[in-house]
Amino acid sequence: MDQYSKRPRSQAWEHFTVLHGESKVRCRICSQRLTFAGNTSSMLRHLRAKHPSSSALCTLGSQHTGPVPSGKQREVDEAVLNMIIKDLQPFSIVEDEGFRAFVESLDPSCIIPTSKALKNMVHEKYQEAKRKTVGELEEVKFVSLTADMWTSVNMDVCLGMTCHYITEKSELDTALLGVKKLSQTHRAEDIKEAKTAMLSDWGLSGKVNCLVTHNAANMIAYADLLQVRHVPCFAHTLNSLVKKAMAQTDGLQGIRHRTRQIVGLLKASTTAQERLSNMQDQMGMQKMKLVQEVEARWSSTFLMLQRIHQLREPVGAVLATLKTDITPLSSAEYDTVKYCLSVLAPFFHAATELSEEKRVSASKVIPIITMIQHNLTEKCALNHNQVASVLSSNLQRCLNVHYGGAESVNVLALATLLDPRFKTIAFGNPQHAQQAERSLIAECASLLPQSGPPHSLKGSSLQQLKMETSTDETPGPSATSSGKDSLWELLDSSVTEAQKVHSSTADAAAEVMRYLNSPYLPRTGDPLDFWRKHSAIYPHLFTLARKYLSMPASSVPCSHIFSKAGEIMCQKRNRLSPSTLEKILFLNKNL
Repeated sequence: MDQYSKRPRSQAWEHFTVLHGESKVRCRICSQRLTFAGNTSSMLRHLRAKHPSSSALCTLGSQHTGPVPSGKQREVDEAVLNMIIKDLQPFSIVEDEGFRAFVESLDPSCIIPTSKALKNMVHEKYQEAKRKTVGELEEVKFVSLTADMWTSVNMDVCLGMTCHYITEKSELDTALLGVKKLSQTHRAEDIKEAKTAMLSDWGLSGKVNCLVTHNAANMIAYADLLQVRHVPCFAHTLNSLVKKAMAQTDGLQGIRHRTRQIVGLLKASTTAQERLSNMQDQMGMQKMKLVQEVEARWSSTFLMLQRIHQLREPVGAVLATLKTDITPLSSAEYDTVKYCLSVLAPFFHAATELSEEKRVSASKVIPIITMIQHNLTEKCALNHNQVASVLSSNLQRCLNVHYGGAESVNVLALATLLDPRFKTIAFGNPQHAQQAERSLIAECASLLPQSGPPHSLKGSSLQQLKMETSTDETPGPSATSSGKDSLWELLDSSVTEAQKVHSSTADAAAEVMRYLNSPYLPRTGDPLDFWRKHSAIYPHLFTLARKYLSMPASSVPCSHIFSKAGEIMCQKRNRLSPSTLEKILFLNKNL
């Protein structure tokens, strides 16, 4: 018997006809076709949305306890939409049998929106959220950008860009500007075209303070094309320099190789894992698992060495019971691991802080570098292990290569100076701190009212002065008087303007000195809260703080966006359009 020949239970079928072979139904009132997925939810939704005044709804009373109120239905739609966005669920979940049965058990009268309706709702919600963010960005004078690229499961190269700014309420906020598909070459010109379109779309042209990305050549070239200062991602650079220093330390490389083999052997065998667990019990130790390093992240190497050093006794006992050619680490090698871990610890703590904080300001770059250099110097003086000493020297050299001039980078220096937790005390070189003070005073003075830069008499040629003071060959009394006035006009105007500049510079210097001499904020304090409370006391510095403290230390926020993009654009959802992906990511970030 045909599955549709038997009269369905729902009375919604009185207003729809099944189109055999098409998996669709047609409304008998307006002839609109709807996709049929084995239930009547889309039909009921259509009747309520398109024919609310018809008698169709009256016939549904016998099926449900009563029609769902429009306000309640909006709440249901919003809840399902928020679940899709927050949990990154596919739209098709609303058509899954288990999900529908779950909702039916909660409220039989509930009408679940279709996947097509959800896509439309995502579009509407995105447009609403975007209008709100654009309105907020209109009030912002300065923004900082982070960018990154990602390859999807379809091998499409996508460019993502996030915007960081401080709101009128002195709160740090982030917005996803877009995720754009690039050509396979993804040259700097292609990146520029995509990013310029994003900046124009969001009304940010002329407001960009800096671009924070990894050190890829196309990103650096793009920053040059856009004439925006490029700031290397601190987290990415830190990861690269530590990996390079470890690779240059021969004694450590051999230990790493053997440790990887030991960890791989013990993690691959269930018998070995069970023996390791039992051995920890017998030794009265807390149960811990071995960690295998990931080549891309040096911090995983640190954790691998740290864990095998903690479990050196049970690991050695288990290896003795296994038939393997892998030689356990010796006592001297474990000592080397201990000293190397001590040298690497400051870098690990810095990487942990960068990853744990929701937003890390660029004001922390110089202080972290200063503290790492201080720790390396102290540990090098106390370290008597040869391998650890070589590692320490390699780290210091790599750190100087990448960040030896960090205190001279104007944007980083001003960000540090404007952070009330650090000010000048975080600088390792006092001369760099003084230079940063002068730059801050000059930029603060530029915000004060003045008529322009002073004219210099040295810049005026004799011929120019003659032209400015020239009169008729036979001047009359009035002309002589006029010529007398014009003789001193240039000097008098220059003196007046110089006084204005001097006054604005003095006022700026006074404001900067008052701020620098004020008490330091505790390191765990919130610098934006400080500026919120002191905006009236330091009005011009407050403007500069909003400019420089919005700059992130790394492009990690953009990397997090692509981590979520990988969860969304999976094998089951590889036909999702870039536009829909962009909207879901934006709402997920801002919901």
